[in-house]
Amino acid sequence: MQFSLAEHRLAQRLAQLRLERNWSLEALAELTGISRASLSRIERAETSPTASLLNRLCIAYGLTLSRLLSCVDEEGPVHLRPAAQNVWCDRESGFERRSVSPPATGFLGELVEARLKAGALINYDAPPVAGIEQHLWILSGVLLFSMNDRQWRLEAGDSLRFHLFGRSSFHAPEAEGAHYALVVCRAQ
Repeated sequence: MQFSLAEHRLAQRLAQLRLERNWSLEALAELTGISRASLSRIERAETSPTASLLNRLCIAYGLTLSRLLSCVDEEGPVHLRPAAQNVWCDRESGFERRSVSPPATGFLGELVEARLKAGALINYDAPPVAGIEQHLWILSGVLLFSMNDRQWRLEAGDSLRFHLFGRSSFHAPEAEGAHYALVVCRAQ
């Protein structure tokens, strides 16, 4: 399988984060519940991590997925055409994530465009940063979003604002899948 330049940069960034903390692969495996072998393959860009695995790594590093993926891009222009926007795909779940906001430091919010294929389900054990503010806006399709014991059925045009605590899941139950915008707001 051929990996993109962004996937190689992500692998390098994950290895760099681990080394900055002086963690061994064994220590990171213990923190995340991801096998040492899987972590090694991810850091060498031999396999692409799923959204759930990336979430576990983000929890260990105290980063949001948006922040982790923005670290992969070089800070550049304030105007990005679609072809220059970073797209990350979880091939296993059918999740595609486009970083619409140009990578930059000093900003608290980021706009993400996401697509889930029909039937796709992503489960997250915990948020990477507890209480992070998020805004969901459904562009097309249906998304079942759950957080702990609550669930919302969101259809085209619906929006939902929340602080993310605990377990969450994103599920596209219908044939059209789900296409949505997500605003992630980091605390200062």
